Amino acid sequence: MNLGPKAEAPGIQRSRSFATAPKPRKKKNDIMSRSSKELADDFHKRIARARGAKQWNQQQLAKKMAETVNIIKSAEAGKRPTDSVIRKFEQVLGIELMVEREASETRFINAGSSRGMTFGDYFNDLG
Repeated sequence: MNLGPKAEAPGIQRSRSFATAPKPRKKKNDIMSRSSKELADDFHKRIARARGAKQWNQQQLAKKMAETVNIIKSAEAGKRPTDSVIRKFEQVLGIELMVEREASETRFINAGSSRGMTFGDYFNDLG
């Protein structure tokens, strides 16, 4: 009559084997994640200026970089290229597109009062 203990259902066994979430992979060649540098705000101007200095048109630059003309056009129009294309621009044109990060915000504490800044002052400053 099969009154013995039942085995665990195969679906439950499989779901327990996936209980731990997989770790996200880090790209080895991703410039943005491994460095304290960021893409320059005027990267598109730097590319166009360097291309002009070498007297290349967009087709010639694309051929030297082994990329499509559309990649060159979109980068010169201000659309952020991929990390690998950024490296190609830097190598082929001999320019620097990745610059050191700068602090985007600076705050000064009023030195008029001698009591210093309190937590209340800090929270008021946030709001």
